Parts: sequence; structure tokens; C-alpha cells
Amino acid sequence: MAEDMIEAQGLTKRFGDFTAVDSVDLQVPEGEVLALLGPNGAGKTTSVRMLASILRPTDGFARIAGYDTVIHARHVRRLIGLLTEFPGLYLRMRGDEYLDFFGELQGMPSRERKARIDALMERFELLSARKQRTGQYSKGMRQKLALVRAMLHDPMVLFLDEPTSAMDPQSARLVRDAILELRRDRRTVVLCTHNLAEAEELADRIAIIRNGSIVALGTPDQLKTELLGEPLLDLRLGRPLDGLLSELDQMIRVEAYGDNWVQYRASKPNEANPELLRWLAHRDVPVITLSPVQRSLEDVYLRIVEEEG
Repeated sequence: MAEDMIEAQGLTKRFGDFTAVDSVDLQVPEGEVLALLGPNGAGKTTSVRMLASILRPTDGFARIAGYDTVIHARHVRRLIGLLTEFPGLYLRMRGDEYLDFFGELQGMPSRERKARIDALMERFELLSARKQRTGQYSKGMRQKLALVRAMLHDPMVLFLDEPTSAMDPQSARLVRDAILELRRDRRTVVLCTHNLAEAEELADRIAIIRNGSIVALGTPDQLKTELLGEPLLDLRLGRPLDGLLSELDQMIRVEAYGDNWVQYRASKPNEANPELLRWLAHRDVPVITLSPVQRSLEDVYLRIVEEEG
């Protein structure tokens, strides 16, 4: 098993009488992409700031690659890359000059900085704008430049807050592909996003945070089963059901039906479906399609938000 690159126990942050993050426990292994979801004000950004050694926890602790985020804060900051939702850029600097400055802060040698800057700016289609001042960049270009800054020193852990916001579809695809490549390279990524389709595409696991606490954690499929029930399947037939429904109802748990279709739940579709198809074939009932009813992460998220609300 991969070792945990991120570990938090009882992580808590209070600002006066307000508790922004409340006793969060979290383990993220090496090479995993974790999507951290939640409504505005839920505690996502505060949690990330504590994990990134920017905020000191009120209670509990966090470690990155075994290093305590308070005791070893300087070392932790060298291990991570951080993209905030509103990245501050030095607008009078040229793009390559800006990146070179931050690479030097990370202790990267000059030759290594230049090679890495060139490679990343080309990868994110910024090379032609490298000599422009960042104040002349579009909002999407600034977001990509900030992502390059976060990736520049090849960190072991990346915290990405809304990495594709304000980007056109092509640029967003470049960023999503980069995140998938980071996972293949065994980098660990925590992704904060309101784009649920993006989270479902990229994340190995989903953590949903509300009122400072993690209220759901698991793979997308685990959360769908836990919160939406067993898989729902749709069966379309080549003739009307007629008198078959009562017999079908003894084999499967029918949820809904029409003249020539049935929707049903199955805890083990790989066992139930072949048996059902054999039963229908034995009765000369033509099957047009048998397919799962798609359930999205949005359905899971809304269910949790509604229940918590």
C-alpha cells in the first residue's frame, strides 16, 4: 500500500468564537487525487491553508510526507505546490521573470529553472507570452501561470483551488490532463473545485466538507451507493410486458415500469443481469438495451447538502 503523503488528525481552526474547521481527520496516500468539495464557507480553504503550513491549527496536527506542518513548516513549503483561488501575480513582471523569481525562492539552480520554465510554459501554451508583463495576461492565462508557478519545483504534493476557473475549454482540458499525469507520476493532489463533473473525472476519492467537518468520504462509486442506493438499471424490451411483470417482480426489485420497459435495482448486477437475460431469452422476449441509469456526483453532493441543511 502507498504511504500517506497527507495526514491530519483532529485538525481544528477557530477564529475567536467561530470554528472554521472542526476536528478533521484525513489521510491521503501517495499518488491519489482527492477532491475536496463543499459550499462556500464550508472550511475548504482554511483546511488547505493549515495543510500547506500557512495557518497554524488551533488544535490537532497535520503532516506532509511525515513532516509536521507547524514544526517543519519551512520544509513542508518546499514539498508542496499551492494554487489559490485568487493567485496574486506581480503584474509588472514578465511571465518568465515571475517564474524565475519563484524558482529561485525554492532554491532551484539557474539552469534547472530555465529548463523547467520553458517546458511548463510550452505545455500550458504560454511560451509565446513569456516576455509579456503578467498585467497584460487574460484571466485564464494568469490562472495557468499561477499553476505553472505551483508546479515549477516539481512538488510531491499539490493543493489546487479552482484550477480551471475562468479558462476556455481547451485550456481547462490541458490542466485536467496535467492533473491526470501528476497522478501517474505518483504525485498527490488535493483539488478544491465547484466543478463536480471535473471532480468526478479526476478524483480517486471525494471528501465533502460542510460547517467545518467532513460529512462524506469515499470513491465516487462508494458515495453513490451509500447515498443513492444500489445501482439502478434500465431494461428496454422489443415487445410489451403484458403478463411478465408479476414474474419479473419476483426476480428483481422493480422500481418503475412502462409498456415495454423496466427499471430495477440490483446489488450484484454481474450476477443478476445474466440470469435475467437468460430468463427473457427462454420466453422469446427480445431485449433492445440493458444499461445502468447514470448517477452523477452532483446527485450525491445535492443529497448531502440537502440532508445537512
